[in-house]
Amino acid sequence: MPQPEKSTPSRPKGLVALGGNVAFGGGSPESTLAAGLVALDSESVHVARISRFYHTPSVPEGSGPDFVNAVVEIATDLEAPALLARLHAIEARFGRERHTRWAPRTLDLDLLDLGGAVLPDAATQARWMALSPETQAREAPDRAILPHPRIQDRGFVLVPLAEIAPDWRHPVLDRTAAELLTALPEAEIGRISPVSGPWTGVSALVKTYPTQ
Repeated sequence: MPQPEKSTPSRPKGLVALGGNVAFGGGSPESTLAAGLVALDSESVHVARISRFYHTPSVPEGSGPDFVNAVVEIATDLEAPALLARLHAIEARFGRERHTRWAPRTLDLDLLDLGGAVLPDAATQARWMALSPETQAREAPDRAILPHPRIQDRGFVLVPLAEIAPDWRHPVLDRTAAELLTALPEAEIGRISPVSGPWTGVSALVKTYPTQ
């Protein structure tokens, strides 16, 4: 008698923001983001959905060249500390050095959300969310703070996030990505534009981009 097929448990979903504004290895920021996506997609981390690449102003304004940004949805077996370590290892592989907050960078991989978890606890997450811009410029967490404390403030995150997951709901603010995006000033959103050229088809491109 044939045995029933065993169902495979679904892996938790996560969201990762990508950005960069400095060339690495002779390539453009767009090519670095694409190669970073290839490095991220693995046995333990499956890249499920990829937004378009976007040109975005540097933050704070005037701190460096314009960025290229994107957001991806992943499915992963890794817990937050291991996933964050994986992201940092990929950044280092592509020349990222963490010396100064908000400095120009080759590749930035920010863990935005992992299965709706609030980590390490609600009080710590609330503290990081409430930091003033001046304190944000001086302090960086030494662990995963989830959801990422700055999602609701950043057009360069919300524009690509709302493209691929408009109904994603912030586990603390209880508002969707689309709602958070609508709440941002129009002037800020108007300065963010999709990258033209071959990168408009980045989802297909990433599947064939050579690893380094």
